[in-house]
Amino acid sequence: MFDLYIGNKNYSSWSLRPWLLMKHFGIPFTERMVSVAGREYNAALKPLAGNARVPCLHDDGFQVWESIAIAEYLAERHPQMWPADSKARARARSVSAEMHAGFGALRTAMPMNLKLKLKGKPAAPAVQRDIDRIVEIWEEARTQFASGDGPWLFGDFSVADAMFAPIAWRLHVYNVPLPPVAAAYRDAMLAHPAMQEWYAAGIRETEAHAHYDRLAEDYGGAR
Repeated sequence: MFDLYIGNKNYSSWSLRPWLLMKHFGIPFTERMVSVAGREYNAALKPLAGNARVPCLHDDGFQVWESIAIAEYLAERHPQMWPADSKARARARSVSAEMHAGFGALRTAMPMNLKLKLKGKPAAPAVQRDIDRIVEIWEEARTQFASGDGPWLFGDFSVADAMFAPIAWRLHVYNVPLPPVAAAYRDAMLAHPAMQEWYAAGIRETEAHAHYDRLAEDYGGAR
């Protein structure tokens, strides 16, 4: 039996990825939420994850941490989590790894906070470069690999979609304008039933962190 340790749904973008992946593919698990209060090393999480971070998957006590590693561990049992075509699968793995390791400017400027809906403002150059690259990835996947079979990056839902799911929320919350193909993909992601379930739970949370909440003022206030 799987136990998935995650952070607050309102704030924890990393936790959304394996949670969404397991929900979409109907993999049973027990959800165990811990607070992501504070931005520094949290020794209290060390017993739950070797890197003292969430998310962390426990498989009968065996720990798998980092969202991309959790996805790969699950995909060994559920190979449909990656595209069947070898080139599409390689590209899906490439962009998933890029998402896991990159886009630091966007992450810093636009931390996840589902309770906000902002007016938006022009992005700083480094942030805009990250946005442009995300749009490029989404458009390439949708036009070259999706083949019209479904609304997801590679047609059927895959690890790549789970990896980019928090970005869909960020671009929505911070009111980032997108070209048509990227906007349609963002909207499909936000409409996913599990994404709506996560959102509803995040909105109900009462724990607040000022560092993330004050971004509303930075981005011109709420709509």
